[in-house]
Amino acid sequence: MNPAQDAFAALRYRDFSIVTLNQFCLTLAILIQEIIVAYSLYQITKDPLTLGLIGLAEAIPFIALSLWGGYFADRFNKQTIMKICLFFSVPLPLVLWWLFHAHSQGQIGQSTLSWGIYAVIFGLGTIRGFYNPSATSLKPFLIPRELYANGATWTTIGWQSGVILGPMLGGFMLAGLGRETSLFSVSALLFVCFILINLLKNRTFPVMETDNLWNSLGEGFRFIMKTKIVLWAISLDLVSVLFGGVIALLPIFAEDILKVGPEGLGYLRAAPSIGALITMIALTRFPPTHHAWRNMLLAVAGFGVFTLIFAFSDHMWLSLIALAMTGACDSISVVVRQTILQIYPPENMRGRVAAVNGMFVSSSNELGAFESGLAARYMGTVFATVFGGCITLVVVAISWTKTQDLFGVDITKGENPQK
Repeated sequence: MNPAQDAFAALRYRDFSIVTLNQFCLTLAILIQEIIVAYSLYQITKDPLTLGLIGLAEAIPFIALSLWGGYFADRFNKQTIMKICLFFSVPLPLVLWWLFHAHSQGQIGQSTLSWGIYAVIFGLGTIRGFYNPSATSLKPFLIPRELYANGATWTTIGWQSGVILGPMLGGFMLAGLGRETSLFSVSALLFVCFILINLLKNRTFPVMETDNLWNSLGEGFRFIMKTKIVLWAISLDLVSVLFGGVIALLPIFAEDILKVGPEGLGYLRAAPSIGALITMIALTRFPPTHHAWRNMLLAVAGFGVFTLIFAFSDHMWLSLIALAMTGACDSISVVVRQTILQIYPPENMRGRVAAVNGMFVSSSNELGAFESGLAARYMGTVFATVFGGCITLVVVAISWTKTQDLFGVDITKGENPQK
């Protein structure tokens, strides 16, 4: 079968399949842990800001270390870095288990519990700062260039599948098995991830052109600034996720507005990824890379519109549909951006470009969580969500007027209009 017509082309490469499975298991573990920690801590404190501080605790080290993570990814073996990071991540859920257990036994107070959780999440952010650039920059070495779009779609499918099952499992496990057993399961899943990465074939990677540390760190920034489509793709996603995301506020919607409990929170948290996964399956046959920039702008606009619908909904079914549609729109944007980031950067610079992208886009989820928690505390949960949706639509309108020359770009050919 012609690889261009084969929806499973990227998965026919063994190591790519292993990495995709690893991403699924890792996402599953992280999201189960997120549901358990966020819901439990909000139940204890009843303070929306605690949810935002969880995101901030992860974002600070991730942003601070991402450039170094990109440097290490381009300088040393990416697979070795991933193994080390996963090894140190395995015990973190066990530390969370001890903190909640000690609090329930009266051994530590609420303040110590909160700060202990923030410290563990800070450790997770530190690990992510080194892991993400290596994991992201590894994928283009596992498949041929002509399969990058197909690979980006399957990578996102693996991630979205974990995001669907993780929250639902987290909600049901928290309600049915309890906090302690659930956190042990998270640790076991992280150990599975460590085993999977050890199954990859040993390989070598292109070396950096310069040994100068500071020049090397700056090359990723300079490449992005001079490559217009990469710069605008990162900027658009950054602002929309930073202000338009509602994920951090879902425990409040579940507990106080929709009143659906931890099981309902699991459904709400999974809804965006259900919509995304359905869309991703379609994108394996109908990739959005034709008229890519137009499709990305329309997708981000749709994300903003459905965020507004969710904000005003007081019915569970409408909330689930709105969240599913935000996921569907976001998945189109993700595939376009990931394809751009795999095609445009030179092979020996992918780690540093991935690091800069991680600093501004991946960390925007955590910074967005802090912004959402802060806004919800002082503006109210519903108004904070409306504010985020409106900001997203304003950013799309500005981008539409400033990037007219990108509408005709064929990203599969690496065309790059200058600013």
